[in-house]
Amino acid sequence: MFDIVGKRPYYFAISAILVLGSAIAIAALGLNPGIDFSSGSVTTLSFEQGADPAEVKDELSRLGYVARVEEWQNDLIIHTVQLSAAEKTGLEQSLEERFGAVEEKGFESVDPIIAEETARTAGIAVAISAAGILVYLTWAFRRMPRPFHYGVCAVVALIHDVVVVLGVFAVLGGILGWEVNLMFIIGVLAVIGYSVNNTVVVFDRVRENLQRGISTRFDVVVNNSLVETLSRSLNTSLTTLAVVLALVLFVGASIQNFAVVLLVGVIAGTYSSLFVAPQLLAVWERGQWSGFLRRPSLTT
Repeated sequence: MFDIVGKRPYYFAISAILVLGSAIAIAALGLNPGIDFSSGSVTTLSFEQGADPAEVKDELSRLGYVARVEEWQNDLIIHTVQLSAAEKTGLEQSLEERFGAVEEKGFESVDPIIAEETARTAGIAVAISAAGILVYLTWAFRRMPRPFHYGVCAVVALIHDVVVVLGVFAVLGGILGWEVNLMFIIGVLAVIGYSVNNTVVVFDRVRENLQRGISTRFDVVVNNSLVETLSRSLNTSLTTLAVVLALVLFVGASIQNFAVVLLVGVIAGTYSSLFVAPQLLAVWERGQWSGFLRRPSLTT
């Protein structure tokens, strides 16, 4: 029998490094909000003869626009202040005169009031999700001693996952200019659901083993439950990662954030559902906070 619970100091140390590193990245680099949260316009253009992003940015500056220009699969993505229909047409005509034939591949524009409301709604959605999960798990495990513990441990694990995702995007935003947009929020909500699903599988096996009375020690029950569900959790995560990797590698910029959030979130969620939430539950149930990082023995 693998002693998974007995190695919990290592798991907690890894989680602490990930969360602390993510917090530092968020504080130092911040998150780069997309137009969904900061307002503005994003125009995707394809130049028949090609165009250098730096030269396009210089031309936009000459036209009076403060813009950010990114290249994606031979297209240029231009971020500006909010443009009216007439301003967009004039901008494209000016670029066509300077760089040759141009084709518009996409255009998005968000009003500042709508952007503010979207940011508020996204925050509320994440908070309601966490609260709903806490209430549901407390109710689902209501026949167990201290069912509230199960809900809290699952919420702590999903907060762990969200912080790691935010940290990764703070780094990507600082280095590559990646933005946090609505697709990012959708990805975060999907990660929350995935993480909780994996955690519930483990907790459900803990409940079954407690009812079977396989041991009088709660940490032994948790360890056995983890061993029994380990292969299932890993196999599920690997098959999910295969699909997510396909999205990351072969799908365009429109769902880039969603795919990368899922990639990071599935990895973090698998880790937290196996090595964070159950370990916290084992510590809390036995009241071992004084020996939180002390390696326990399953033979005593």
